[in-house]
Amino acid sequence: MMTDIGARAARMVRTDKKGGFPAQQQDPPGVTGDMTPVPDHGEQTYVGHGRLEGRKALITGGDSGIGRAIAIAFAREGADVAINYLQAEQVDADETCDWVTKAGRQAVQVPGDLRDRATCDQVVADASKELGGLDILVNNAGFQWDRGRGKDGLEGLEPDDVDRVIETNLVAVIWMCKAAAAQFGEGATIINTTSIQAYDPSPGLMDYAATKAAINNLTVNLAAALGPKGIRVNAVAPGPIWTPLQPATREVEKVETFGKDTPLGRAGQPGEVAPAYVFLASTADASYVSGTVLGVTGGGAVF
Repeated sequence: MMTDIGARAARMVRTDKKGGFPAQQQDPPGVTGDMTPVPDHGEQTYVGHGRLEGRKALITGGDSGIGRAIAIAFAREGADVAINYLQAEQVDADETCDWVTKAGRQAVQVPGDLRDRATCDQVVADASKELGGLDILVNNAGFQWDRGRGKDGLEGLEPDDVDRVIETNLVAVIWMCKAAAAQFGEGATIINTTSIQAYDPSPGLMDYAATKAAINNLTVNLAAALGPKGIRVNAVAPGPIWTPLQPATREVEKVETFGKDTPLGRAGQPGEVAPAYVFLASTADASYVSGTVLGVTGGGAVF
């Protein structure tokens, strides 16, 4: 039985003008329902206009946070959606798929840890088979670790954490792009998720920030390589966004002040980021947009 979506939706609130969140902490990967407040993924507000009618999308990290918001928006724009996630996130994945089916579109689950190259290939193959094709890939899965690292960031670096960050955020993206591009036709698109951290890195997130800077470079490089085949490649660079990754990987005091240092004075909600992905996925709206990083940062500069 699916989670009571209506009850959760009723508890969704945006952060107040002062920013920050109540003290809370989870273990990775984090669960949406345990967050206070529950993030706003656009469940009650996003209205589609047929921009992605008939398209077939695969979203990594699609169970929660920005990934869930993208899945909801894509479905309401007319796309069928496959989501990739970790088995530990099954509850969130079920809820996301429920929103997709409520929009009248097909929802497919393709769980798996993308740090394994064979899993990347299998996830793309399974998504394409179940959806009857694939023409949008959103590389959104990511990991960070910011607990106990100290002010310089180097002191607290642990090999397992760094390996997980790099393998999840960068290596997996390369193999997912390779697998998807092999079967993409003209008009297909890849959208990567980078970060404000690529431009304004925090010492405690130095490995995470480095992967996001690399994704910026990879996006431009792929756009040049795949452009002659009619495949567009872009990226979205979110600022601080309220997702399970935050209470699952940050110190409590950093959660309490999360987003306060942005020009808008607050963190963003996943539902405020998803329209950027819709724009980049749309062949009507972004047919001449490739090799671009679109910032959704609350005022932080992405250049």
